[in-house]
Amino acid sequence: MKKIGIISDTHSWWDDRYTQYFADCDEVWHAGDIGSEAVINRLEETVPVVRAVYGNADGGVLRKRFKEMEIFTTEGVKVVLTHIGGYPGKYAPGMRSRLQLSQPKVMVCGHSHILKVMPDRSLGVLVVNPGAAGRQGWQRVRTLLTLTLDQGNVTHCQVIELGDDKKNIQGQII
Repeated sequence: MKKIGIISDTHSWWDDRYTQYFADCDEVWHAGDIGSEAVINRLEETVPVVRAVYGNADGGVLRKRFKEMEIFTTEGVKVVLTHIGGYPGKYAPGMRSRLQLSQPKVMVCGHSHILKVMPDRSLGVLVVNPGAAGRQGWQRVRTLLTLTLDQGNVTHCQVIELGDDKKNIQGQII
């Protein structure tokens, strides 16, 4: 059994509560628009494994360190991790065919700043967008989430709300 923390769209923002909510996770997946390598470094201090992809707002250093898309298997669950993925009925160009070809059980993306956890029954994939954990963007509530994987299945999902007052939020640009 593995507990996975999922985060996206931090845009160089660090909130110490990331550490609090991810402290008991085995892995953290960052779905792009990281903003600063320091965000990844802090996550790596928190959990044993950090997987990440770069987003459309990430610069050269992050694009050299990470790929646009990662496909991997952990705890018997095949995962596609990308920044711009979309969701059932509104996939990004080429994503539906990529999902048909790779046949993951979970697809994680970011970009929209909109929290979504929804199955695509036609493809047999759970589409997960953790929303945005940073303060940049139009979202009112900053979010992240955790999934529990157990022997090839997603057994639990928890949405974590970090707050909605952008004028008085915890954290810092790093």
